[in-house]
Amino acid sequence: MNIKYIFTMLALLPGLWLQAQETKPISLSEAIQLVKENNREIKISQQEFLESRGDYRQTNSIFLPNVAVSHTGMTTTNPLMAFGSKLNQEIVTQSDFNPDFLNNPKRIDNFATKIEVEQPLINVDGIYQRKAAKKKMDATALQTDRTIDHMVLEVEKAYMQLQLAHQAVTVLESAQKAALANQKLANDSYKQGYLQRSDVLSVEIRVSEVNNQLQYAKSNVINASDYLAYLLNEPLNTIFEPTDPLEISIPVQGNMEAVSKDRADIRAMELATEAYGEMLQADKMSFLPRLNAFGSYELYDDEIFSGDASGYLAGIQLKWDLFEGYKRFGKLQKSKATYEKARLEFDSYVSKSEMERNRAGRAVKDAENKLNLTRLALEQAEESLRIRYNRFEQGLEKTSDLLTAEAQFSQKQLEYAQTIFEYNYAQVQLDFLIK
Repeated sequence: MNIKYIFTMLALLPGLWLQAQETKPISLSEAIQLVKENNREIKISQQEFLESRGDYRQTNSIFLPNVAVSHTGMTTTNPLMAFGSKLNQEIVTQSDFNPDFLNNPKRIDNFATKIEVEQPLINVDGIYQRKAAKKKMDATALQTDRTIDHMVLEVEKAYMQLQLAHQAVTVLESAQKAALANQKLANDSYKQGYLQRSDVLSVEIRVSEVNNQLQYAKSNVINASDYLAYLLNEPLNTIFEPTDPLEISIPVQGNMEAVSKDRADIRAMELATEAYGEMLQADKMSFLPRLNAFGSYELYDDEIFSGDASGYLAGIQLKWDLFEGYKRFGKLQKSKATYEKARLEFDSYVSKSEMERNRAGRAVKDAENKLNLTRLALEQAEESLRIRYNRFEQGLEKTSDLLTAEAQFSQKQLEYAQTIFEYNYAQVQLDFLIK
């Protein structure tokens, strides 16, 4: 098989693969909306918030009563249980005090329906535990907001990578057309005796190089589409085509001096630290006594689900656990260490965030400088190619010089597109850090 035919087929394979898959136009605003609605990480974060809200609602138990209903059936010949069951059923007679009957009672059935109520009155440690659960819930809600911001940043980056990949395909397709045109021109000149065979081979090598680069560029389109589909929870066999062009974004306007303490993730860590502080206070308050009220209403009978006899019980309990084998002292020490650790982690996180913001600000400046340089280099490469091509047509330029100028122009186009991507991403990353 002809080697040229093989190279041509290899170059066309990514294009055939792109055509076999579904192509879906998408704008950046549509991608952001889809990631907010369908992204798995955001859904996981939302479920974490529901978990923390469930923990907070459990602390309602320090104010609300515990109510339980039970129905118990038993049969016994135990002297104490038998006599007690008769008392509860209100069927004790004079003959039941006969020592023979007391010591050797007949089997008796007893069915009891009981309604029990426990009402907390004073549980100071529970109040602080509730405060901690509330702060944790609020922190999780803020963390969910930050997760949304982070996934929006990721989808913006993925969309820019998709723009860059499509732009690279466009540039290399144009370079391929130019290379094929140069190849035709070189073949014609060779037939007319104006060029040597080595010049024609150089042009063919250039065509092969462009074909290989185009193949990789089309593969990058597939890779970028797959990552965007993953973020949007879309089928992976979809090839996305950005409707927004790859162009320079507007510079970020915001506070360039320091990271805002109201940023969702920083505020979430602050609330989490405060929650550990509340848990420390709760462990301290566990040394205080607890006051609870209790009561029950009971129905007894020797038949199931009946209640000829009834009674109630009500009371108040003051309980003070004085010593639990150093368990509470150890728990208090652990809570104090956990709180101090959280406080240090919060300070470290704020400091790291400020460092990242400063670095992102410098990255924007560096990308802006690089953008100006690559734009100038692109203009120079384009003008150089135009001059060399005109001279080549007149037979005044070497084939190698023309190929070098053409390759350099394609390279500068790709570098300029890459620099636009870097500049735009630096902008959105800075916006994410100062948000």
